[in-house]
Amino acid sequence: MSRVALDLGFIQIYWYSIFIFLGVLVGLFVVFREVRRQKINEDFMINLLFYGIIIGLIGARLYYVLFNLDYYTKYPLEIFEIWNGGLAIHGGIIAAIIWIFFYTRKYKAKTLKVLDILAPGLMIGQSIGRWGNFFNGEAFGAITTRAALEKLQLPDFIIEGMKIDGYYRTPTFLYESIWTFFGFLALLLLRRYKYVKTGQLTGFYFMWYSVGRFFIEGMRTDSLMLGSFRIAQIVSIVLFIIGLLLFIFSKKGSRFDNLYKEKEKNEIRF
Repeated sequence: MSRVALDLGFIQIYWYSIFIFLGVLVGLFVVFREVRRQKINEDFMINLLFYGIIIGLIGARLYYVLFNLDYYTKYPLEIFEIWNGGLAIHGGIIAAIIWIFFYTRKYKAKTLKVLDILAPGLMIGQSIGRWGNFFNGEAFGAITTRAALEKLQLPDFIIEGMKIDGYYRTPTFLYESIWTFFGFLALLLLRRYKYVKTGQLTGFYFMWYSVGRFFIEGMRTDSLMLGSFRIAQIVSIVLFIIGLLLFIFSKKGSRFDNLYKEKEKNEIRF
């Protein structure tokens, strides 16, 4: 299977880049539907997301590079070749949350309320983005057989796409894509629940994604490692605990009440 979607001679467009872009685009669509429903100032969210996406991508790449430092010290120019893959979602999440924290502090908005609005969009974006790993031959599991893949009722193009280096591989990318898609649906249902509190959508996101990622990561054979430990499993445990605490100890109050109030033209307040 070709990794290149379109070859224009002077430039090649990779499937990986297309699916990352699609994931971002659909995620933004979901976020801004909620932004408009909640009557939130769009300029506030546009600025937050414009820089947040850039910072998240940089964080995702740096995270991946740091855990493959031996390779990238030998081939430093490849650090910039993100179309070849190598974006670690945990690094992107951490970098983006740091940015969102400082941005919301600057405008005196509630960080958790903003994260609650972003959570469904992030989840569906991850689900779509995993297909970029498929076309890049990444995020796969142990060697298996074609017969085993056929028993999963997978389309032939996925089965053949999972033939990597001459061996059929377990489609762990697909497992995570499906898991995050159902997480997205669960978030949409949860945010309609009238008793959900600020921070609980964020907590649910952390828990849902972390549970799936922990077990799926255990099936992968291309994990980022910290000694003999899979770093994604360590981070998943930490994020699950944070999510559980958020979900349990979220403050009382109606959901998304007064995301912010503009007391002055350029000042955002609660």
